[in-house]
Amino acid sequence: MLRILYLFCLLFLDIGLLPVRAQLAQSLRIEIPSDPDKAEAFDVTPLAERGLLMTIRTGSFLDNTPIKLSFQKYDVNLKRLWQTEFKQDIKFKPVSTYDTDQYVYHLFREYDTGQFQFLRLHLDDGVIDTFDGNLLDQFDVRQFKVMGSQAYIGGYHHGRPVVVAFSFFDRTMKVLPGMYVNHMEISSLELDEARQEVNVLVHSIRRRCKFSIRTYNYDSKLLRTVDFDGAKNSLISGKLLPVNQHESLLVGNYSTDCTPYSQGIYVTRIHHGDSVNTLANEPINTIQYIEFSQLQNFFNYLKPQRQQKLLARAQKKKDEGKDYKFRYKLLVHDLKVTPDGLTLVAEVYYPQYRGNTLAYGGYLRGTDRYEGFRYTHAFICGFDKQGKLLWDNCFPIKELLSTDLTEMVQVSQQSDRIILAYPNDGEITTEVIQGSKILKESEKFKLRTNAENEKVTFSTQDNLMAWYGRHFLACGFQKIAASTKATVQRDAVQREVFYLNKLTYSEENQGAKSSQATIRKNDGSER
Repeated sequence: MLRILYLFCLLFLDIGLLPVRAQLAQSLRIEIPSDPDKAEAFDVTPLAERGLLMTIRTGSFLDNTPIKLSFQKYDVNLKRLWQTEFKQDIKFKPVSTYDTDQYVYHLFREYDTGQFQFLRLHLDDGVIDTFDGNLLDQFDVRQFKVMGSQAYIGGYHHGRPVVVAFSFFDRTMKVLPGMYVNHMEISSLELDEARQEVNVLVHSIRRRCKFSIRTYNYDSKLLRTVDFDGAKNSLISGKLLPVNQHESLLVGNYSTDCTPYSQGIYVTRIHHGDSVNTLANEPINTIQYIEFSQLQNFFNYLKPQRQQKLLARAQKKKDEGKDYKFRYKLLVHDLKVTPDGLTLVAEVYYPQYRGNTLAYGGYLRGTDRYEGFRYTHAFICGFDKQGKLLWDNCFPIKELLSTDLTEMVQVSQQSDRIILAYPNDGEITTEVIQGSKILKESEKFKLRTNAENEKVTFSTQDNLMAWYGRHFLACGFQKIAASTKATVQRDAVQREVFYLNKLTYSEENQGAKSSQATIRKNDGSER
């Protein structure tokens, strides 16, 4: 059975002034029958007040069955507005997708050749355009984005990094210069729509682990290169956020031993130069390195006694003059703009093997079969526009194992408070924070069917995504059976569906009584 669920998710929830009672309410739901014996994939793209786009792909390159894409647009009441289909040549296999405000793009390639095909779907009317072109043979694609009438594809060719710009206008291809070297990896590919620039963040995998930002204009000309020496601290990843016409903030995680395991996060300001001919700009100021132990709430996912032992052990090592390193693997989200500056969200995870256990500051690898990625917690940090750390908080993630390394925690910035949420096993867990304070502790909401005499017996590939206003979407696969007051029988007939739930984050003011509500701080005290 081949089923892949691609989702582009953000969470936007409206919440009024606290104190309030807030909860998720399920308002609408649609179900599409799913056959576990067929190759099929469902992709949901929220379009805010314009509705949503659902893409259903059937067929598979692997078993030589024809591939068909069914695009269906729905309004906010989950009523279908239009539907169109596209039959793909069997020689092409899907590689990646990317969406903008106006279009959804699909990237296909012919197996073991340099022949690629781009599909562009117009979100207003469903009109489809395709663009064929030759890129590179044996091109291992890792990134795919579109700006204007050009696609940017990043990946590896014979083990060396390459970024290709493909023009939809004349079907020509350009290789961005200065990147095809040994022992270097692409960290991220970021588009600056305002400046019409492409930023390629790369890092070396040799000793010293140099990290670089290479900026190209729309014509694929190299404009600037910013290098960071990794002799002491090596930058693992980075996210760029423009703060004005000439400056951006670079935020990410770093390592002290040139490995993928982080010891903390960093932030610095980047100057873009007054001339497009500047080739060697430097950070405006020195990099600010923040160890995990310097974050007030990073370890709050642990039980208090275990947290105290961990921090006491680290402090004892430091008092003895020894170096104690916390080692974590991070999945860093894109930076979020706030009125004060920005927020950084990262999820902490480790590869899960059957029989392995989480260790202090890392993991112990078991000797049995690999199972997936185990998430332990997410942490969120607020910075001002100069890159100064203002606050940090923690969101524990319990019993979440994913076969794919994807962003599970969703974030909604509402004025000076933030709602954090993640889906798991047919439930959604939420928490409301305000800076370093927890305004509303974790609560769970269980997804239901529309019928009272039915019960969800199994749920998988659960996802949460933004929609509009106070509404958002939950979707995934479920098995459903008829239920009674007694436990559902094991041999009962079950149906399998792809579900799509419209949810509303509602709130109810509690009046004078709730004006005395307790706000709990992360140290367990009350005020």
